[in-house]
Amino acid sequence: MPSIQRFIVAHDLAGQRLDRALAHLTVATRSHIKMLIEHACVRVVGEERKAGYVLRSGDEIEVRPLSDPPAQALPQDLPLEVLYEDEFLAAINKPPGMVVHPAPGQWQGTVVNALLARWGWQEGASDNLRPGIIHRLDKDTSGVLLVAKDPTTQERVSLQFKERRVQKMYVAVAVGRLAQSHGEIRLPIGRHPSERKKMSVHAHRSRPAVSRYQVVGEALGISLVRLFPETGRTHQIRVHLAALGHPIVGDLVYGSVGRFGDLPAALRDFPRQALHARAIRFCHPATQRLLTLWAPYPEDLRRIFATLPFVVEEQSPEEILNRDGKSFAAS
Repeated sequence: MPSIQRFIVAHDLAGQRLDRALAHLTVATRSHIKMLIEHACVRVVGEERKAGYVLRSGDEIEVRPLSDPPAQALPQDLPLEVLYEDEFLAAINKPPGMVVHPAPGQWQGTVVNALLARWGWQEGASDNLRPGIIHRLDKDTSGVLLVAKDPTTQERVSLQFKERRVQKMYVAVAVGRLAQSHGEIRLPIGRHPSERKKMSVHAHRSRPAVSRYQVVGEALGISLVRLFPETGRTHQIRVHLAALGHPIVGDLVYGSVGRFGDLPAALRDFPRQALHARAIRFCHPATQRLLTLWAPYPEDLRRIFATLPFVVEEQSPEEILNRDGKSFAAS
């Protein structure tokens, strides 16, 4: 698209939604138009507007291009909670709201920017925007995240993920009461057929996905669930729980405001998906030692847990993985 485009809304487009009108006025795809609007690149009469804004005859629309991505991620002095570190790798407790690596709309303020400022890693990395990143967590998911300090370590640990030799434990607050106290969700996941930013178990093209789960407790219209995903599909736990009819509290992508309406205020108004990557177990690529690393719960989840009439966790995540990491689904 040109650097800046300007349009005057003609009579035949008056009353149209902004995003639909732009599909007529420009050569951009609908997904690109959506991205432009979400990243404040579109103004109507000088004001930022949402996709559903209804246009009036004579309105001036100004469309600016997305900013160009940097050639490489830049260091930023941002706080990080380091859970484990050696000369090969580290684990951090990613806070909710922090993006893992730079991407359109979020070129700064990410985990990668913070890592580069702290350690200056990955000279000669093949991906200059994602140096050291072994796996990802969604922006609003908190918890333990592994990062590599050199390309060899990154490749070796990534292979463990690919070969399903890494054990992961998540904790989620889900809406309602699950029919079974433990089990296995085997539903393939792929891109949603019409909403391209979402994943779905009803995709035209999908890949196998397996999540084992165990209900920890039930109260106040919610279930506290431990999950042990064996695959690593995008949004896997969120999609799988929603497919069972029990979306994660706060997840407006795979749930809805209506699903949270009967919950207590602290749960109904929770500002993100209540999902935490609690623990991870893998083989250290240099020492061959089995490592189990875990992240404490963030303050927002601890406030929820304090309202529940049962103990959230009596054992350490390492003990839970030893006991339940592979066994309960077969019982």
